Amino acid sequence: MATKKLTIADHWLQPVSHCPSPNQNERPGAPVDLLVIHNISLPPGQFGGGHVQELFTNCLDPKGDPFFAEIEGLEVSAHVLIERDGTITQFVPFDRRAWHAGVSCYQGREACNDFSIGIELEGTDDTPYTDAQYQRLAELIKLLLASYPDLSKEKIVGHSDIAPGRKTDPGASFDWSRFHSLIDV
Repeated sequence: MATKKLTIADHWLQPVSHCPSPNQNERPGAPVDLLVIHNISLPPGQFGGGHVQELFTNCLDPKGDPFFAEIEGLEVSAHVLIERDGTITQFVPFDRRAWHAGVSCYQGREACNDFSIGIELEGTDDTPYTDAQYQRLAELIKLLLASYPDLSKEKIVGHSDIAPGRKTDPGASFDWSRFHSLIDV
């Protein structure tokens, strides 16, 4: 199935689903110059079901799964989620701060949420990502690089790179070489 070309209007991707998250706020004025790739699955290791959207909008039922009770009250978000089939949902406009990185540091700069865009891939550290996810991620990254002049290919990192020892995503299953070959064309 062909997908329509992505565009950005007023910091929102088009044509994708928008599911605004309350877990966001204004940026402190720092230029957006970092892209952070994450993975997420809820419950861990399970895909689909809309639970990531529920988490990012503070609507996750803590009784829906034992793990959901463990993360009850967690207020997190990302700018974008790319599901296994390549479907994209945007939660936070790119000019605002999503709460995706937590305690983090990049090249001596702490609080990476202040100056980064967070992209979640539906997946786990050890489950290969899908062709559709790589294709949509590359399309999105190329659009972001063209739209936000402070971003660069050299400043695309994994969550593990900015929170080492605390985070491991996008994990060993993420093929960085494949990803770079797709954005270098």
